[in-house]
Amino acid sequence: MPYEIPAPMLAKSVPDVPDPDRVEGGLSYEPKWDGFRALVSWDGADVEIGSRGAKPLTRYFPELVEAFARLLPEPCLLDGEVVVARGEAGNQRLDWDSLTQRIHPAASRVAMLAEQTPAMFIAFDLLARGERDLQGEPFAVRRAQLVELLTGVPHPVHVTRTSDDPGVARRWLAEFEGAGLDGVVAKPLAQPYAPNKRTMFKIKHARTADVVAWAYRVHKSGTGLGSLLVGLYGDDGMLLPVGAVSAFSDKRRLELIDELAPLVERDENGDPVTGDGEKSRFTGAGKDMSFVKLRPERVLEVRYDQLEGWRFRHTAQFERWRPDRDPASCTYDQLETVSAYDLAAVLD
Repeated sequence: MPYEIPAPMLAKSVPDVPDPDRVEGGLSYEPKWDGFRALVSWDGADVEIGSRGAKPLTRYFPELVEAFARLLPEPCLLDGEVVVARGEAGNQRLDWDSLTQRIHPAASRVAMLAEQTPAMFIAFDLLARGERDLQGEPFAVRRAQLVELLTGVPHPVHVTRTSDDPGVARRWLAEFEGAGLDGVVAKPLAQPYAPNKRTMFKIKHARTADVVAWAYRVHKSGTGLGSLLVGLYGDDGMLLPVGAVSAFSDKRRLELIDELAPLVERDENGDPVTGDGEKSRFTGAGKDMSFVKLRPERVLEVRYDQLEGWRFRHTAQFERWRPDRDPASCTYDQLETVSAYDLAAVLD
């Protein structure tokens, strides 16, 4: 029987790389991979890949299932990240869009994508080895066991690098974003594995940008504003959707509906102009993605962590309104550019 797959241990956000002297037993630092969190069970006969949200990923990555069964030297329960890379050798980076395309209901499509955009697995913890349950052991012990188990195991299985030097972690934070990674994780060396507990620390990039509000979605409760849709002007003068801003309080959601009412675009009958947003493979079938169109006249400053192509990788956070900014001045030129960094150098 496969190992029982627990809920993964989680991390809480902190603004800077923490000092190891402030945590009993010290810290281990590692790159924060931008992929699907995955717990892999291999009992010597069967492979199961579980996700952070308890959704099985096994059927979507047949190439990894085959690789685990062929390459893992003994039964084990691994914690790590499933990622997809793109680009030529010497200029590779993680590709979130290609990874999300792998979640598809059609078996034929899954098989095709397994060949066209094969995934790799980055292991960063070991929860069981053979009949030995390691979850109660300190991370220092689990890490040593992980390295011993996977030393010599080839691609597509990798062990993430680590360091006990916060200066190295800060350098990784600055450099590895160019390879598509999204930060650094700090793990207490003395702590056991804690399913569903935020006992680790994550440090991500924090940036701001002035963006234009062009639409909003109604909250899932049916009242108030759920999220603002925002955009930036491209070189051709077109306003391009760049992401969404959410996490408003209940009171503020209701206030925003009233505040934005004068900006609502209306048709010849006086009715609000609405549209339907794109749904991803992770959007629930019944989720309402419709929006109410706004005249692009209000500018707001938002906090975001990184871009994926021309869009914010994650939902942005509201910082403040910018009545002093001309919407037309909100272009991509204001965004920080990141130097490319070869993914292979991160894996070494």
